[in-house]
Amino acid sequence: MYQPGLNDLDAVLAVARRSSFRGAALDLGMSTTAMSSAIAKLEAHLGVRLFNRTTRSVSLTDAGRAFVEQVAPGLEDIRGAMDAARSQQAKPSGMLRINTFATAAREILAPLVLEYLRRHPDVHVDVVTEGRLVDVVAEGFDFGVRMANLVPTDMIAIPLGEPQRHAIVASPAYLKKHGRPRVPSDLFRHRCIRVRLPNGSLFRWDFRKRGQTALIDVTGPITLDEASLSRIAVLEGIGLGFFMEPDVRGDIEAGRLVRVLEDWTPELARLCLYYPGRRNSSAAHTAFVALAREVAVARK
Repeated sequence: MYQPGLNDLDAVLAVARRSSFRGAALDLGMSTTAMSSAIAKLEAHLGVRLFNRTTRSVSLTDAGRAFVEQVAPGLEDIRGAMDAARSQQAKPSGMLRINTFATAAREILAPLVLEYLRRHPDVHVDVVTEGRLVDVVAEGFDFGVRMANLVPTDMIAIPLGEPQRHAIVASPAYLKKHGRPRVPSDLFRHRCIRVRLPNGSLFRWDFRKRGQTALIDVTGPITLDEASLSRIAVLEGIGLGFFMEPDVRGDIEAGRLVRVLEDWTPELARLCLYYPGRRNSSAAHTAFVALAREVAVARK
C-alpha cells in the first residue's frame, strides 16, 4: 500500500515554491515525469487535488495551500532533527546546496568548492546559479553567495576575497573604428550590448566618480541575458559591454579586450558566503564553513 514519504512532501513544497513541475524537478534532481507521478500518487492518496494545472501554469488549490502551510513547518522540524543526528558524524557526508550567481560561482569554484570536494569526497555539492535573489532557507539551500550588501541581516556571513568592481570593455577593433568613450554620456553615441535582468527589465549602466553618478540606458544592436553570451558579442566587436570584472579579467590581461571608463567604476561590496545560524550543523556543513573561513583569511 502506498504511503507518502519525505520525498513526496519535498516534491509538493518544491512545486508550490516554483509554480512549475519542471523547475521543481530540476531543484530535486528528478525527471519531470517522476515529479508529476509523485504528486499524482499523493493526491490520489489524499483524495484531493493539491495543484491546478494548465498548459501554461501550475498553482495551488485551496486544499493544496492549506496542506503546504501545515506540512512545511513540520518538515522543517524533521530536517532539523536529521541535521542534529548528522551533526554527530565524525566524517562529512551527504549533500550541501549552494545558491549564487554565475560570476560568484566562477570565483569560488576552485578555491572553495573544488578544494572542499578534494578534502571531503563523500559529500556531494549542488551549486545553483541564478540572477534572482532567493530566500536560501525557504528554498532549501545550505548556503548563499552574494555581494555583502545583499546578504540578509539575520544571516551569518563570511567575506570571500577582495571587493568586486564592474568593467566596461570593448575589442581593440571596435575602439579603433568607433573611438574610446571618456565619460558615461559618450555611451549615447556608441553601440552597447544591452542586458536583460531576471525580472525582465533592461539593466541600466551605473557609474560613480567622486560624488557624481550617472545611470545610462544604453542602446545597441542586441539584448542578452547571460554574461558569457555578452562576452562573445564584445569579443566579436559588436559593441561595448558591462561586466563584473572577474568575467573579463583574463581577456583584459591578454589584450583581447580593452577597459574604458575605469575611473567611473569604483569598488563594490565583497562577495560573502552566508548561512542561517543552526544549533546542530552537520559535519559536512561545519567543514564547509571552516574551509570558507580558511579561504577568507588567505585572501586578506
